[in-house]
Amino acid sequence: MAAPDQLQKLARLYDLQATYVDGLGQLRQAPPEAILSVLKSLGAAVNSLQDVSGALRERRVALWQGGIEPVIVAWHDRPLKIKLRLPERLAQATITGEIVREDGEHQPVTCDDEGARPLFKEVEGARYVARTLLIRAPIPLGYHRLHLRIDDLELASHLFAAPYQAYTPPDWNVKPWGVFAPLYALHSARSWGAGDFSDLAEFARFTGEMGGHTVATLPMLAGFLDEPFNPSPYAPVTRLFWNEFYLDVTRIPEFFACSTARALLESAEFRCELDTVRNQSLVDYRKIMALKRIVIQELLNFLLLQSSQRRQSLEEFVTKHPSVRDYAAFRAKVERERQTWHHWAEPDRNGVLRADDYEQGVHLYHLYVQWLCDEQARWLRADTEKHQSGLYLDFPLGVNRDGYDVWRERDLFALNASAGAPPDALFVKGQDWGFPPFEPGAVRRQGYRYYRECLRHHMTYARMLRIDHVIGLHRAFWVPSGFSAAEGLYVHTRAAEYYAVLSLESHRYRVQIVGENLGTVPTYVNDALARHCILGMHVGQFGVNTDRSHALDPVPAHTVATLDTHDTPTFMSFWTGADIDDRLALALLNDEQAVQQRQLRAAQRDALSGFLRSTGYLGNDDTPAAILTAWLSYLAASSEFLLINLEDLWLEVAPQNVPGTWDERPNWQRKAFPTIEQTRGMPAVLDILKTIGDIRTRMS
Repeated sequence: MAAPDQLQKLARLYDLQATYVDGLGQLRQAPPEAILSVLKSLGAAVNSLQDVSGALRERRVALWQGGIEPVIVAWHDRPLKIKLRLPERLAQATITGEIVREDGEHQPVTCDDEGARPLFKEVEGARYVARTLLIRAPIPLGYHRLHLRIDDLELASHLFAAPYQAYTPPDWNVKPWGVFAPLYALHSARSWGAGDFSDLAEFARFTGEMGGHTVATLPMLAGFLDEPFNPSPYAPVTRLFWNEFYLDVTRIPEFFACSTARALLESAEFRCELDTVRNQSLVDYRKIMALKRIVIQELLNFLLLQSSQRRQSLEEFVTKHPSVRDYAAFRAKVERERQTWHHWAEPDRNGVLRADDYEQGVHLYHLYVQWLCDEQARWLRADTEKHQSGLYLDFPLGVNRDGYDVWRERDLFALNASAGAPPDALFVKGQDWGFPPFEPGAVRRQGYRYYRECLRHHMTYARMLRIDHVIGLHRAFWVPSGFSAAEGLYVHTRAAEYYAVLSLESHRYRVQIVGENLGTVPTYVNDALARHCILGMHVGQFGVNTDRSHALDPVPAHTVATLDTHDTPTFMSFWTGADIDDRLALALLNDEQAVQQRQLRAAQRDALSGFLRSTGYLGNDDTPAAILTAWLSYLAASSEFLLINLEDLWLEVAPQNVPGTWDERPNWQRKAFPTIEQTRGMPAVLDILKTIGDIRTRMS
């Protein structure tokens, strides 16, 4: 039986943190069985505590025999340091090397020892030496391969040469600000019961006309909207392809030439069904997608009837993006089976599909809609830029374990665990988010290829990109299968490598990066964001105190400031305490806790209104609308970037999402109260946005 300290040593060698302080300030220690489960997911040969001693020896040997890290980061304009672990016989051996650059060129490099004394180490009876090399020659930015030769030993590593700081746009003419709304909630008189790409373009035009610079929305990635079904934007099928749910069908070029599709749309039965989904207060994903698909299929049939430039463009798109064939095959297979890939027979389950495993017509449909999504998303970016209001997109932390990415990139995910969060004040039992976490070693060995592809998919269209749960660049909280979230533990990653990828991609696409650093975040995460010139986030609700003289926490520098987010109460819900009533109804609070929360909220309201009045932002009017305008004005005058929740402007009470609920609340389904056309004419909306625009202009 292994001693407890041996298990802890093995955990550390796999970058596990089994002892931590949770969000309640309590020291927690993951149970040994949970540690063993995570170690096994990471490749350790452990089934019980009896295996720990042998696994510890194997890990030590493997780390020293590996010779070189699988990824090395070279920050631009800085000498490159490389740490090697070599057999003792190579302590004085000459080292030669070359860099195979991203463009295919071979660059010989001279490797000099750093000058420090070599460190000798005995590991399981063998002697090793640690040497640190310096490469002083400039290395062009990019993803390269480093090859070293030491006598008869050859080593290779991925070499990321990146700017130390992420892209920062040139100085704006005025202080930038933007407006946020979920795309599904935006709807117009012409859209089909939920927002689409054209609605987002109209929203961006409106924001630009009011002086705003950015429109932000939730992830628009492909989802399961039939069988299986999961409409959550944070449980996408993939982070590589868009959701055809957001297509504006009437904007597809084939629509204007296809009389069959137009006749279908004008039929009494279709119009009746369309009116039904338009008039509902909640988005009916299944029905809307079914209606769109009927028409899109007619458009595809029309396209395939004849040779044309459009058909050639589709073929060119598929040739240029070969992975779309694979994705379309996966979606077609899911539709045939009507169950997740975990239940498929081999070899389908293991990523091998043949042409007769799915319907060719369905495969063509998914090729077609991804081409259309790319067309409309590119048009959307161009249109928003033309109207001086770019896209602020959201990059989710994970993907649906039943989806394409996990099926295709199986080795990158730990399927016997879920990502989550430890206990805190809101979730005293912790959180299990359901999607599988990355296996850090596999990600590194792959050279972060999948992660880079996901970023590029978003950055092709975005001006700004929000990285959900940015602490995940440093460490992830794993909940092993069969254990509660309170029994989970942290798995640390190589943050510098993630930052190198983010920085390099942000410069290539000229996209500003925002890191969602809300909640319990270690100081070193915020320090890293600042060093790498990545904006953090400040949520006004989280900084309201009961002391009138310090009612609001100062807005930190280099942040995107908001009053709330999609996961918090709206302004009106916060101000009235409706969120407390809701949590009580959901049994997330007991009666005594609810009384305490209401008393605290009353004190916060009193302090906030007094503070805003004393600072000149609030007059004698203390209505919720006046408080909202004053609070936003304060943020507008004190923040680097301001993001306004559109729904706050008409004092919406209901949230878009209540974390910790599934069927209890209609998460990710509620439409905005007015249409986009109505929003454009609402005095309350126009007055607040004009006020904010004037303040931001004066700050310039």
